[in-house]
Amino acid sequence: MVRMQMYGSVLQIFNNDDCVFTFAPGDDRFHVGNGTNTFEMDRGSFKIKEKESFDKPLKLVSIRLIDENNATVTLSEGKMHFKVVGNRLDVKFEDLGDYNRLKFFIPAIADEHIYGTGETFTEFDLRGKKVNVWVAEHQNARVLSKKIAKVTLGIRNSTKKDKFESYETYYAQPTFLSSRRYFFHSECNARCVFDFTQRDRHILKFDSVANFSIGFGHTFEDVLEELTNLLGRQPELPDWVYDGAILGIQGGTDIMFGKVQRCVEKGMDVNGVWIQDWEGRRITAFGKQLMWNWEWDEELYPGLDSAIKSLNEMGIKVMGYCNPFLAIEKPLYEYASKKGYCVKDKKGNDYMVTITTFPAAMVDLTNPDAWNWLKGIIKKNMIDFGLSGWMADFGEYLPTDAVLYNGEKGELIHNTWPALWAKLNREVVEESGKLGEIMFFTRAGHTETPKYSTMMWNGDNHVDFSLDNGLPSVIPAMLSLTCSGFGLSHSDIGGYTTFGKLCRNEELYMRWCEMAAFTPIMRSHEGNNPDLNVQFDYSDRVLNHQVKMSRIHKALKPYIQKTVKENAERGIGAVRPIFFYYNEEKAFTESYEFMLGRDILVAPVIKEGVTAREVYLPQDEWIQFGTGNAYSGGNVFVVTPLGQPAVFYRKNAPKDVLEIIKKAQEVK
Repeated sequence: MVRMQMYGSVLQIFNNDDCVFTFAPGDDRFHVGNGTNTFEMDRGSFKIKEKESFDKPLKLVSIRLIDENNATVTLSEGKMHFKVVGNRLDVKFEDLGDYNRLKFFIPAIADEHIYGTGETFTEFDLRGKKVNVWVAEHQNARVLSKKIAKVTLGIRNSTKKDKFESYETYYAQPTFLSSRRYFFHSECNARCVFDFTQRDRHILKFDSVANFSIGFGHTFEDVLEELTNLLGRQPELPDWVYDGAILGIQGGTDIMFGKVQRCVEKGMDVNGVWIQDWEGRRITAFGKQLMWNWEWDEELYPGLDSAIKSLNEMGIKVMGYCNPFLAIEKPLYEYASKKGYCVKDKKGNDYMVTITTFPAAMVDLTNPDAWNWLKGIIKKNMIDFGLSGWMADFGEYLPTDAVLYNGEKGELIHNTWPALWAKLNREVVEESGKLGEIMFFTRAGHTETPKYSTMMWNGDNHVDFSLDNGLPSVIPAMLSLTCSGFGLSHSDIGGYTTFGKLCRNEELYMRWCEMAAFTPIMRSHEGNNPDLNVQFDYSDRVLNHQVKMSRIHKALKPYIQKTVKENAERGIGAVRPIFFYYNEEKAFTESYEFMLGRDILVAPVIKEGVTAREVYLPQDEWIQFGTGNAYSGGNVFVVTPLGQPAVFYRKNAPKDVLEIIKKAQEVK
């Protein structure tokens, strides 16, 4: 338990019997000041320039311990109030003056590891890194064009990562988890910079003065439970999502039915069809993109209303797509514009934001009338139409110079925009009485996303084995989300971003499919250029592989459901880092293996052209899934031909878990 006590004039913060933080008169770890930012946004990617006018230290003058749960610290300007709530310490500022910058440090130790800050793709352990906590488009045009050039020239090195500082992320959150078994979370919604490069301290900088919390636990599960007590948790998923594979299909009703029929005849367990172009599509230089008008496109999908019913009778749900933009060529935008429902620019015009190759308007989520109008559109045109879920895309693109209905500055609400979008979708589902039946999944996020969204997906990954954006990158992405308090995530099987010679081959699709079978849900995506990519029905070899993996996923249903239930009740994630359970140095730095629940360890094949890989196994008794080979820990070399993923389970797992795994291994 967390408690406070005074040692002379020094305030000591204890986690059980360990003194983790101290505050003494004369300390000057807190600084305030003022500053301004200049933002340049291009297709959701940002260049940020900052100018600080001054930096003023706030010295600790005196400390008054009211009781072991409450203390007040008097500063050279203003006060801080400390309050213990369970295993959490809440810190609130009072009367600090008119400042818009706050900076302070938290003591660090040399061998400490840091995780979280939202979703990180290129690194899992953030020690030694500086993190820009700012929601943005992860796949920016500069990085993509540079990569395409190298792929075209045949000089791309998939094992080389660009500098961490050059990356942006869809999901940014002022939260981190320490290997010292504590979490830090700030209430700041503005931009933050977390500097983990110093040996003895973590320097935390905020573009507003905001309160913060630090939570502790005896185990990492305890820490995550405390964090999600604060942030909220995702509900359990609908029962149907575990019953095999959700097939990503585009192109129309006949194509959809034909592909589903072939898969069913092959014996695939198909639980859903995801048709992202249900509302129409546009062909651009980037590929087959969508027409963002949230109404059924009867020309592309004739008879879709009847088709949905027929598929439901087969036990197959149908999912769609939605985002907070509006296609300016279509009637929904015309109506919204006349009503004043769109985000404005400084001239009072609807703000046109360029996404890839085309502009679109944004619904103003701070306008109550616009909010209710968009909710009504989703209820009528998606839920009442018969869809069982959807991708709730985007949320990262709010310009900082946008003029909003509620008068808030775009810079201060930008990070919260994806959480507002998740909240709108959650209200739609709950008000329709469909929570537990419908699943929507988001890619962008911030602090309130964990309590509103039902599932994350890892965004528009590249269709390759690159460490920075391809198959391997989704593993640290899932793990960092868990460490930030969002415990349910998955990725597009096969990736998304396709261009020229950057296209998906059979091996990539099959390896990604293997990994997805051991995550909460498995869902494929055709990508932005479907004709360039291998799909699940590209060949009998690929199709038979997907059949097998879908059956394994369904066979694991009771176990995966258990992990999801644990997340709903305790917030500990379905996909978890190895260090949650094993206090070994390698466990704290392993970025490309993960635990599915407590008893299954997954080490996906993340290199092209290999049929074996070295796997780190923590000290325990492990059995390899599918072969029965036994291991007791350490670095082991295992054979991993296509169809035999490097997956292991604990020999001493509970009996019911072993029975589930036994049935999954019997799948042919």
